[in-house]
Amino acid sequence: MERQKSIMERQKSMESGLLRKSLSIRERKHPHDEGYLETGLSSKRHKEVKKHQNEDGECCVTTSVCLITFIVVTGSFCVGCGTGYSSVAQHGIVSDLSLSVAEYSMFGSILTLGGLIGAVFSGKISDVLGRKRAMFFCEAFCATGWLCIALAKDALWLDCGRFLLGIGVGIFSYVIPVYIAEIAPKHVRGSFVFANQLMQNFGLSLFFIIGNFISWRFLSIIGMVPCILHVVCLFFIPESPRWLAKFGRDKECRASLQHLRGHDVDISQEANAIKETMEFSQQSGETGFVELFQRRYIFPLIIGVGLMLLQQLSGSSGVIYYASSLYERGGFPSAVGTSVMATIMIPKAMIGTIIVDKMGRRTLLMASCAGMGLFALLLSVSYSLRSFGILPELTPLFTFISVLGYIISYALGMGGLPWIIMSEIFPMNVKVSAGTLVTVTNWACGWVITFTFNLLMQWNAAGTFLIFSSVSAASIVFIYFIVPETKGRSLEEIQTLLSNSVH
Repeated sequence: MERQKSIMERQKSMESGLLRKSLSIRERKHPHDEGYLETGLSSKRHKEVKKHQNEDGECCVTTSVCLITFIVVTGSFCVGCGTGYSSVAQHGIVSDLSLSVAEYSMFGSILTLGGLIGAVFSGKISDVLGRKRAMFFCEAFCATGWLCIALAKDALWLDCGRFLLGIGVGIFSYVIPVYIAEIAPKHVRGSFVFANQLMQNFGLSLFFIIGNFISWRFLSIIGMVPCILHVVCLFFIPESPRWLAKFGRDKECRASLQHLRGHDVDISQEANAIKETMEFSQQSGETGFVELFQRRYIFPLIIGVGLMLLQQLSGSSGVIYYASSLYERGGFPSAVGTSVMATIMIPKAMIGTIIVDKMGRRTLLMASCAGMGLFALLLSVSYSLRSFGILPELTPLFTFISVLGYIISYALGMGGLPWIIMSEIFPMNVKVSAGTLVTVTNWACGWVITFTFNLLMQWNAAGTFLIFSSVSAASIVFIYFIVPETKGRSLEEIQTLLSNSVH
């Protein structure tokens, strides 16, 4: 007991020291300030440095980090294509292969089942292979899955292809936001990670538009193209500096960080903060699933798991996967509805990318949940009126507004922000186990929602969306009381503060 108490006191002391040092970095303007840590650069080199971090420790956003982020989120574009496919291909696949409602529900939902399997191993894969090679690994599953769907002659091949695609998507859902969070400057990290959601919307929009005009087989072949392009582009990006530091590859870590921040920028402060955090994580030891439920990790775990549960239980996956059938049930033309939705999705995702680091995570999350709850309630009312034959000329318009408003509200906050927060709140020594648990929670709940969605709609469409509206209202309460604001802080500051909050 005395030994455990001593270890806990030492860990708490180290965390406090890290927090003080991380916060003090904000106050240093030049390498000659008191307390500055040397990193192998000579004083001559310091004088040659043209650019330093600004007064808040914020480094400039380089062309390099923007281009690298764009390459990485090409994987998110692949995710969007896979997500939107089941909605626009539903009529063609059901007609050509004579699938029942249950069979097509399996096809639509098996992506999330594959995503669940991918999520189980996502943290370990990205930790063992590295973030960069993990993305190569994902694309092998995605490309094979699209090929199986394109050549499918029956439901079995369709499901196999969709399942393989889901495995790749499940790993992507973890590794992409983590990689971007680890390379982006802290004052724009939210916007950069939100680009993940933006590119998913690009993929969704593309498939919602062209899916109305081309066959489902050719559409799956088109889905392979961004996978191939992504593989080629991945050869030109660096590995995450924080992953390199975790495995003691300090020279490569500094080279990667210098490449990201610019060759004329002094990276000493950021490199020192990363190194110190990694050293503390190594002393704490790699944490497994059992140790993950220690008191010091329980608060970030509640935040991560809670947000993922609420994201899915609000019905988001069901609405996106089966948007066409929602329009048809409300008497609105599905082709028109999906085309308009595709047109709107990109601008509203761009708005979210711009405002996430201005409004903050909490405010945007609560606004998003409020919108989702309101439009889910309106859709419930619309389906109720239609079932009773009341205002038959207005219910199609209500349906269109409700579905469109729900998806816009979702994409502005609840779609991408839980993944941003997940990538920020866990220390490196628990990032694998905690990130895996959070991602598995998302995909497991997503599979339940997508598989049961059509069955729930057959049971009671109005009641289903009344439940979704109630979950959105509960989400606002959860976010207000539990979720902290993380904008403008370094990953090291966020993780140390959350750890200290439970002591």
